[in-house]
Parts: sequence; structure tokens; C-alpha cells
Amino acid sequence: MYKINLNINSLKKFVLVCFLISIASISVAQSGYHLVNTLHIPSSGRWDYIAVSPIGDNLYVSHQTQVNIINKNTGDSTGVIANTTGVHGIAFATEFNKGYISNGKLNNLTIFNLKTNETIGNVATGENPDAIMYDDFTKRIYVCNGKSKDLTIIDPKDNKVLKTVFLDGKPETAVSNTTGLIYINIEDKNEIVVVDAKTFAIKNRWKTGKGEEPSGLAIDTKTKRLFAGCSNKLLIVMDAASGKIIKELPIGDGCDGVAFDAELKLVFSSNGDGTLTVIKEKSAKDVVVLENVQTKKGARTIAIDEHTHKIYLPTADFAHTKTKESRPEMIPGSFQVLVLEK
Repeated sequence: MYKINLNINSLKKFVLVCFLISIASISVAQSGYHLVNTLHIPSSGRWDYIAVSPIGDNLYVSHQTQVNIINKNTGDSTGVIANTTGVHGIAFATEFNKGYISNGKLNNLTIFNLKTNETIGNVATGENPDAIMYDDFTKRIYVCNGKSKDLTIIDPKDNKVLKTVFLDGKPETAVSNTTGLIYINIEDKNEIVVVDAKTFAIKNRWKTGKGEEPSGLAIDTKTKRLFAGCSNKLLIVMDAASGKIIKELPIGDGCDGVAFDAELKLVFSSNGDGTLTVIKEKSAKDVVVLENVQTKKGARTIAIDEHTHKIYLPTADFAHTKTKESRPEMIPGSFQVLVLEK
């Protein structure tokens, strides 16, 4: 009888320990990110990328024919950059005190003064310039042109086009390894193209495995890992040195942006289905999904504040759910930016 009681008590203790371990595991698995604010921009129009200024508190939000500039903390309007028809992306060449906006329907970039936001000129690109980035290492602007399937490379010193590199596929996003290589998602070829920034030659073409239509792209330059968000609800972790696929991770539907927090070692996939997939890079070989944080339908592009670690996601309210035949109908005046933090 004594032995039976001992076994029962031991079993109870074992069950309790397992339960506590389970609770602890669930707690650790959560990222802690949640919605803390909604910044409203009371006007209509489609949007694409969003960007946090490297100086001051400005947040630049693409908005059909203009870029809205708002305070990232309060949402107060601080300006508008007009005449950016078909606007997609915003990039900052801080040391040159210049900002650049890609205008998809005008086939050019708008150049503006980063301190005053005054427009100071334009420069021609390929057809339908989309994602755009400034590389600190080469000190150049890189523009992904969707329709002409090429990459425009611009020197911000004089705003001259240095080279146009034909990519033989629709480029979505470009990132730099900060040592002279540029990586570009090629959406319609399911691949990542590697361009040598010194010679402008294409060094490699790497397939994204099971990942289809890669759009968002981020890089960890320390571990040499690329993170490509794909349309079929997969995020591909790739070795930036060899092109080897390290992992294929599940994400939400409708990803159009991927961001990486180098300090926290977190990867974020912004998904149009109304989720933010948060992924932890524990090491170069160990990358795991922590959770899918609820956001809002349409919040498919992303910007991260490297100083505060806050996440910014533009979206709107919609009158009906998206169908294969049509885009969801945006409710006029409901344009907004969601703010998430730990």
C-alpha cells in the first residue's frame, strides 16, 4: 500500500513538472510583439512601401500619387511629397542629405532634401521602378525595375545612372551584404540573383527551392543568411555565400515584406492575411518560428525602427474580402499605419 501511494505521488509530481515545463516553453515561444498604436492618414489611395527616416522622427509612407510624411510617435502630419505617381519605395542616402522615391508610373525617381523634404530633382530609371535601397558600402542607390526586368544603379553624388543591369526576370527587393554583393529577389523566376557591385556582373542565380514568387527579402550580414518571403506561405532561409537552402519556414499568406532586427536577431514577415510572422534566428543553422501576431488585413509591407525596435505596417479598412476577380475595396479615409512593439 505504501509503495502504491509513493508511485501515485511521484506520478503527480512528474505531471506537475511536465505542465510547468510546457507553460514555460509556451511563454518563451511568444515574441511579445503586439499592437500599441494606429496612426491615421485620412485620405484615399493605394500604398506600397513604408520607411523610417534615419534622422529625426519622420515616417515616410507611399500613397498612390504622393508620399505622406508623419511623426512616427504621434502620427501628426509633417509634410507631403507630391507628384510621385505610382509610388512604391523610399530610400535614404543620409551622408548626401538626399532621399529617393521610386515612381512606378513615371519611370523615374523623385529626389528630395532629407532635412527639408523639398523636392530637388528627378532621375530616369527603367520601367516601373519598384523597391529601392541605398547601400552604405558602395554608396549607391539600387532600383528594382519590375517591367523592364533590370536594376538601375545611381550615384547619389551627382544623381547619374552608373549602370543598368538586365536581370532577365522581375526584381522585387534588393539587399546588400555590405562587402560588395547585392542580392535581388526575382519573383517570376523563383530565384535570387547575386550582382557584383564593383563589376556590375551577375555572379550567381540561386533557386528558392519550394519557395514561390519571392517578394520580401532581408539579410543577416553576420551569419550570412538571406530571408526570402514567398507567396506560397514559406520563408526561405538561404546561405548568402553558397546559395544553399538552410530552412523552409511557414509564414502567413500574402507576404510582401521581410525585415530583420540585427540586435534582437528577429525576422519579421508582414502578411496581407492580417498576420506578422515572427521568427527567431538562434544561430546560423537554428531558425524557428515564434508566432503569428494578429495585425490587420492588407498589412503586407513593413518597416522596422532599428533604434526602438518598433514595427510599422501600412493598411486600411476594407468593405469586403478580396476575391480572385477583384481587389478588396478600401473604405475612403481609412488609410492607417499599425505600430507594434514588444
